[in-house]
Amino acid sequence: EVVHAIAAHHEDIEPSGVLDVLIQAADTLSAARPGARQETFERYIQRLHDLEELCRSFPAVQEAYALQAGREVRVMVQPERADDEIAAKLAYDIARAIEGELSYPGEIRVNVIRQTQFTESAK
Repeated sequence: EVVHAIAAHHEDIEPSGVLDVLIQAADTLSAARPGARQETFERYIQRLHDLEELCRSFPAVQEAYALQAGREVRVMVQPERADDEIAAKLAYDIARAIEGELSYPGEIRVNVIRQTQFTESAK
């Protein structure tokens, strides 16, 4: 009975019982979840692009990079336009914007990086 339901859920064989139909319905519901099935490569690339573009739309953002299959985004800010307080608020605002505007599986970590570098040469 279980083997038959497994075979019937992809319509390899004709469903013949309640368990077969129930397994088909459960499979359909499971497949409808965001990220439950493999997304196309184009859709994956578009999702990363949209994530980076959303981050770049904020003031003081110099560059944004989606990492770890879009589960993390690193946002580089212009240090002269964003002090520590602004950078912290920017991380919060970007995270809320991602929640409100994008569709994504799981969680996305937002890292805002404010860096100043000074270099001198010794001769």
